[in-house]
Amino acid sequence: MGTAHPFRGGLAAYNERLANEFLKEGDEVEIYTFTLQYPNFLFPGSSQYSDQEAPIGLKIRELVNSINPFNWWKVGRMIRKEAPDILIIKFWLPFMAPCFGTIARIANGNKKTKVISILDNVIPHEKRIGDMQLIRYFVNSVDAFVAMSDSVMADLKKFDGQKPCVFKPHPIYDNFGTPVSKEAAIQKLGLSANERYLLFFGFIRDYKGLDILLEAMADERIRKMGIKAIIAGEFYTNAQPYLDLIKEYGLESSLIMKTDFISDDEVKYYFCASDIIVQPYKHATQSGVTQIGYHFEKPMLVTDVGGLAEIIPNGKAGYVVDVSAKSIADALVDFYENQREQDMVAFVNHEKAKYAWSEMTKRIKTI
Repeated sequence: MGTAHPFRGGLAAYNERLANEFLKEGDEVEIYTFTLQYPNFLFPGSSQYSDQEAPIGLKIRELVNSINPFNWWKVGRMIRKEAPDILIIKFWLPFMAPCFGTIARIANGNKKTKVISILDNVIPHEKRIGDMQLIRYFVNSVDAFVAMSDSVMADLKKFDGQKPCVFKPHPIYDNFGTPVSKEAAIQKLGLSANERYLLFFGFIRDYKGLDILLEAMADERIRKMGIKAIIAGEFYTNAQPYLDLIKEYGLESSLIMKTDFISDDEVKYYFCASDIIVQPYKHATQSGVTQIGYHFEKPMLVTDVGGLAEIIPNGKAGYVVDVSAKSIADALVDFYENQREQDMVAFVNHEKAKYAWSEMTKRIKTI
């Protein structure tokens, strides 16, 4: 139960990919997605909906209204009657706790259905009054948990230290197509073949540290190298402070701004055109961006926050640095001046075998 087509974004991609893995293993799977996910006034982007065709082979039912308690009772009773072995809920935001928590309580009243939550976050990046009570309500409705980082496991213990919880990192996002050559990707995006590119990818929120990356790009050493940063993702916050920084630092010619939604079939070109993926997060739990990077066999630079360092072996698959513009610039200088790309790509190619989807389904079935 959660986000799936016709909704878009990383949550939908995750749920659909996980469902496909269960189908591959011979399991019977349905996705219950939303009729209403967020009220429009609460949604920060331009659209919640995908403009792509529904995924082939998945049974997706639009049933859940996130703000209608009468709907929660209806859906809960429906699941209780159907009596699946497992109800999987991916939890990422306290706003969803009343809806998911109520449905889960009703559904497992049949004494058969086990409710398992895959935790993106327990405590949200952007905190609001009432979050802790909402989180507790949801946690108390779940039978077992899969945490995708150690920091999320630690957060869960603030609410429940008794129920089963296993750690399993985010699997690789391998549903964005096969890699293409760097040359082909650069040509597809209409970029210059004579430039070198790093990538900042994903919805732009304040905690993701784009301002820190902009400051790093203003470092005189980076300017002299002529490196360009591709900023690929829709603003989910006020864009003006970032545009002001770009102007203040004089970075207009150093950036490729693609700040509208990136469709699934375009993702590979942004990753494949880039030398290294940069995630300058101010705080985090884990990130699907790193797992797209692994799929496309790209070195990654992450800050030492949350569970990001657990996924990127420092100096091998990329860099783990302090949350500062200088640390990011220092790593980028090392990467380009000492020609680290080839060795890091080789390590990433070896390391990514750890993150198979079959490992996630195994955890869910045995917890």
